[in-house]
Amino acid sequence: MSTPLAFGLIVIGDEVLNGTRTDGHFPALRGRLLARGHQLAWYWMLPDDPPTIERHLRLSFAAGEPVFCCGGIGATPDDHTRACAAAAAGVPLVQHPEARTIIEERFGDEAYPHRILMADLPEGSRLIPNPVTRVPGFQIKRHCFLPGFPSMAWPMADWVLDTQFGKPGEQSAPLAEQAVEVLGVPESHLIPMMQALGAEFPALKLFSLPHMGEDAHIRFGFRGRGDLESAMSALKTRLAAANMSYRDARA
Repeated sequence: MSTPLAFGLIVIGDEVLNGTRTDGHFPALRGRLLARGHQLAWYWMLPDDPPTIERHLRLSFAAGEPVFCCGGIGATPDDHTRACAAAAAGVPLVQHPEARTIIEERFGDEAYPHRILMADLPEGSRLIPNPVTRVPGFQIKRHCFLPGFPSMAWPMADWVLDTQFGKPGEQSAPLAEQAVEVLGVPESHLIPMMQALGAEFPALKLFSLPHMGEDAHIRFGFRGRGDLESAMSALKTRLAAANMSYRDARA
C-alpha cells in the first residue's frame, strides 16, 4: 500500500497565462493522484520568465514535497525551466550522458546543434522516460520536470507515479469528503463550532464554503482519511444543539 502524499503542480508557459491555450494539466494530474490515494495540495501557473521560475522553484525545493512541473524543458530560447531548476537547486547545468545518447539515437545528425541542448540538465538529475518522442524529462529534489505537451507529460507522470508512488488500487484509504448544508445563519456564527471541532478531529480538514444567491447556504463538513462518520456525527450534534438548520449536502 502506498503512503498518501500531498503533491504540488507547477505549469509554466506564457501561452496559458495569456489565454492562447487552456491548461489541462491540473485536472489530469489531480485525477491521477486521487486514483492512487494522493492529493494535489497546491498549484502554480508561471510565465516564461527566468527570475519568476527560479524564485518559485527555490521555494518548492526547500519545502521538500513531491512536485510535477510541466513546460519549458525544450531547446528553444523561451524554454528556461532546465536552467532555472539548476540555479534553484544550486547545481550546474551539465550534459547528461544517457540523455545525450537517447537524443543522438532518436535524431541522428539532426540532434545537433539544437536538440542536443535538451540533454543539458541539472547535475544529479535522474531521467524520466518519454514514450512519445523518447526525449526524457528529469527528476531532481523530488520534482519531476515534464514537457508541456499533454500527450507526452501525462504518460510520463503515470510512469513516475506507478514506479515511485503506487499504482491505482494500491493506495491506502482514499481521500474522502462529507458535508451538510447549513441554512439561515452567517458563516461567522460557525466559527466557535469550527474551532471546537477542529481541535476534536485534528487528523481531518474542517471546511466551510458559503454559497450566495437564492439558495443561500454554507457547505460545512470534513475532508480527509479516517473516521469521517464520527466527525460528521459530532458536527450535526453541535448544529442541533445550536438550533441551526441543515440538510444533506448535494454532490
